[in-house]
Amino acid sequence: MRSFAILSAISVIAPLATAATIAAKPTFNKDIAPILYQNCATCHRPGEVAPFSLLTYADAAKKAGLLAVVTEKRVMPPWKAEPGYGDFANERRLSDQQIALIRDWAKAGAPEGDAKYKPTPPVFPSGWAGGQPDKVLTMAHKFEVAADGPDQYRCFVLPLDSTEDVYMSGMEFRPGNRRVVHHALVYADVTGTARKLAADSPDGGYTCFGGPKFPPVGLLGGWAPGASPAPDSPSLAQLVRKGTDIVVQIHYHPSGKPEEDQSSLGLKFSGPPTKGRAGIILSNRRIYIPAGEAHYVVKTGVTVPRDVNVFGITPHAHYLGTDMKVDAVLPDGTTQHLIRIKDWDFNWQGQYRYKEPVHLPQGTRIELEYVYDNSENNPHNPSHPPVPVTWGEETKNEMAVLFLGVELPTPADVPAFRREMRTAYMESFLAEGNTLADLPPGIPKAELEMIKRAFQAFDKNGDGKLDADERAALMQYLHGLHQ
Repeated sequence: MRSFAILSAISVIAPLATAATIAAKPTFNKDIAPILYQNCATCHRPGEVAPFSLLTYADAAKKAGLLAVVTEKRVMPPWKAEPGYGDFANERRLSDQQIALIRDWAKAGAPEGDAKYKPTPPVFPSGWAGGQPDKVLTMAHKFEVAADGPDQYRCFVLPLDSTEDVYMSGMEFRPGNRRVVHHALVYADVTGTARKLAADSPDGGYTCFGGPKFPPVGLLGGWAPGASPAPDSPSLAQLVRKGTDIVVQIHYHPSGKPEEDQSSLGLKFSGPPTKGRAGIILSNRRIYIPAGEAHYVVKTGVTVPRDVNVFGITPHAHYLGTDMKVDAVLPDGTTQHLIRIKDWDFNWQGQYRYKEPVHLPQGTRIELEYVYDNSENNPHNPSHPPVPVTWGEETKNEMAVLFLGVELPTPADVPAFRREMRTAYMESFLAEGNTLADLPPGIPKAELEMIKRAFQAFDKNGDGKLDADERAALMQYLHGLHQ
């Protein structure tokens, strides 16, 4: 009798347990579609750079296993900045719970679920996402991208043709062919260098893997799949001098068939800014990575000469970079993390904008530490077997660069800040034991010649290096130069 009662209880409980188990399984309509629509659909939709769409259940179910793997490894969505190292706008990082839902959904056979739970698929703008620009610059010619082969990095000169100085308050890059345009960086060239490099090219461009081949001090912005244009910022409008050329560096990735691209850039203008906008660039050119070295560390830093608010940060290296860390050591000794990327991938580099500007008081030390892997175990290493690698702009060279966008109280503060930063750069440069051969790019020509003459004047024994006393004397001279 007791056995019968137990069996009866089991017969009642078992269907309930089974129903609960089924109900607990994630479904596409209720659990997975919201994740994909919010984090993946900007790229994974028809006509975009991703190789397949994820807008429908049928599309996603076919890729369920792959989605589980790439999200668990955090390969996708491509968001490299680590949590806890800066609070950034437009983050595409999945939570542990979201990753677990995708994994469990794939294990359960990718059920579709009740249609009543399915959210409305996202609608994307067909025109300019940030509104109609005041001026549109378009590549003069279509650029042909081969069906296969290596990725290409091409710089295109887009003359602004402005007869007067203008203030640029917003910018939006619009890829002409999203299937092949991987990302883009936009520079202002006041030197005329880019125009000369592109002069004999039928497409109005030139090859530029590592950088634009002129001092990259005029970095205006960029674009990557899934990115939204930065809000229009009249208070931080950038002065663009007449005669300036806009240069767009585009990374092309073959799609498997011959393609063409003719991308555009939309610019918005405003009156003069009410706040000062400037940049801080950290760069270390003393790079020599031996063949086979799996953990080569490059460091540099600079001390901020006055209070600033940092609104954006852009780290940069080439294929051997693996781990990037940038910290701000405040005058009281506490550390403010600015960014950390533990799995740097040149093909997924990006610009990061803070949700709220990060305040750094005068005397803050910004410290950069990048790690490089020049071994066979690095899947991104372009050389097999590995070869020694030095600083440079070409594919097989390396770089250690950091761009910071900073805000000052008024535009009138910018010239003095730039002068003070040049002195701060030199202090750091000399303290790290650098020589004239290691001078960073972007120093104005007249000042560069002055620094060279001063360096040589204080180099008493003519060996190209300065001892501690010689460095102190040169720094005292440079401080007086900018008073």
